[in-house]
Amino acid sequence: MGLYAERILPRIIDRTCGMKSMRRLRERACAGLAGDIIEIGFGSGLNVAHYPDAVTRATVIEPSELAWKLAAGRVAAASMPVRRAGLDGQALPFGDDTFDAALSTWTLCTIPDVTAALHEMRRVLRPGATLHFLEHGLAPDPKVQRWQHRLDPIERRLAGGCTFSRPIVELVIGAGFEITELDRFYLDGPRFSGAVSLGVARTA
Repeated sequence: MGLYAERILPRIIDRTCGMKSMRRLRERACAGLAGDIIEIGFGSGLNVAHYPDAVTRATVIEPSELAWKLAAGRVAAASMPVRRAGLDGQALPFGDDTFDAALSTWTLCTIPDVTAALHEMRRVLRPGATLHFLEHGLAPDPKVQRWQHRLDPIERRLAGGCTFSRPIVELVIGAGFEITELDRFYLDGPRFSGAVSLGVARTA
């Protein structure tokens, strides 16, 4: 990674993804989490304040050293242990059936091999465990989709590999999860970047 990706982009993400308008969405994504959880794409820890009291431990995956440093205050203030235990969501260093729930917010758009990451999450989740997700992705409207595909190369370059056009729900289902809750909507602002899927999926 270059200087921009290592030293600048994590700060931009911390600011933009930490906006007040995002907090309610994070709260909704975290609702119902309980027990020993894993969060991929932890970033600067913006979800920690929204972990329910029922969460007993959070194991987090975050490749950026700067993002982890930015998370220090949030981790210290957490009411449960938060441990960083991996850098790559595509190859999780845990045994099968380890966790009670998983969390992914604004992450599946960026992981290079998102299918591998979803299969890994399913592998490390116990039977009947849940994946909570809050992601932007492919819009339902063909006109918006065309713009997303046109702008993907620019977005990938500016946002560390992020892409607008991943079909998030279909990818989750394709990894063997069953969707149990789903809300799809547009955020305020440009639709090409604001087509959101917020939901819960369950392992078999």
